Amino acid sequence: MIDRRSLMGTALAAMAAVAASRQALGQADVSRITAYAFSFPALSGSDIRLAEFTGRPMLIVNTASLCGFTPQYAGLQELWSEFGGRGLMIVGVPSNDFGGQEPGGASEIAATAHQHYGVKFPIAAKAVVKGPNAHPFYKWAAEARPKDVPRWNFHKYLIGRDGYIAEVFPEAVEPADTRVKTAVARALAAS
Repeated sequence: MIDRRSLMGTALAAMAAVAASRQALGQADVSRITAYAFSFPALSGSDIRLAEFTGRPMLIVNTASLCGFTPQYAGLQELWSEFGGRGLMIVGVPSNDFGGQEPGGASEIAATAHQHYGVKFPIAAKAVVKGPNAHPFYKWAAEARPKDVPRWNFHKYLIGRDGYIAEVFPEAVEPADTRVKTAVARALAAS
């Protein structure tokens, strides 16, 4: 005859084993997506695959050619010149989402970024950065940091070496700001 205590103990142990295996499976099945999973069509026609920069900090910035913050292109280029050789990647993502300040096509965007401001870092093709039609990177970033979504042009996401958002800087924070440079230096120093 089976003892009730033994039966209860066996049943509880079996239930605990099933719960533990479900939890382990759930954790194994769910991998956290990093910024390196995304790519942007490049302004030049190829793709900017963030996976190519795995392990490197990145600054992803939504840009516009006709904005009061457009001179930040120069500051971004200075940041690129200062930190690019140490591993920082900068990607400009033109967007017409705020005030219709990026109405032109690829040639107009290139003229502003490359010719007027001397930008050498990669520039993506024009993309949507807010709302339901946002580029997948921006949807991912909004889910990760819902209080830190772009509210205007030149919003900056600093991605750490681990592929996750390390810092967010709104449009009014210049690329040469000490806070940005300190955060970039910290991201570069992280292993």
